[in-house]
Amino acid sequence: MILAFEVGGAVIAAGLLGLFVFGLRRRLIQRPGGTFDCSLRLAPPEGADPGGKGWVYGVSRYSGDRVEWFRVFSYAPRPRRVLLRPAIEVLGRRDPQGSEELALLSDAVVLTCVHRGDRLELAMSDDALTGFLAWLEAAPPGQRVNVA
Repeated sequence: MILAFEVGGAVIAAGLLGLFVFGLRRRLIQRPGGTFDCSLRLAPPEGADPGGKGWVYGVSRYSGDRVEWFRVFSYAPRPRRVLLRPAIEVLGRRDPQGSEELALLSDAVVLTCVHRGDRLELAMSDDALTGFLAWLEAAPPGQRVNVA
């Protein structure tokens, strides 16, 4: 009986420690400032039904000439994807369609981009989109920036 309490206590302690580390990671990502909620997925081929599959919820952080994207539900300390300002080409924006409305946050706008040859879609709030496009346009003189 005592062994069951010890094992149960250890499981609860491990769960609480995991939640603490999870929350600490989120605070460390947000600490430098310039973060925004941003879902990401690799874009389907042109003409294909976008559907709601493939979206991964994340947090993005501005860091100089790049945007670092972190998965929300992860313990990884490093960003999963890094988008460099000179390599981002915005193709267009749209509202979520069909089942995407359920997969994304309620006020999301979908931005279709190309980054180093990879088509991807970013979903963020309208305010975050305004900030993202302003950040793209604020490139230093001489850098090529393509914002649709």
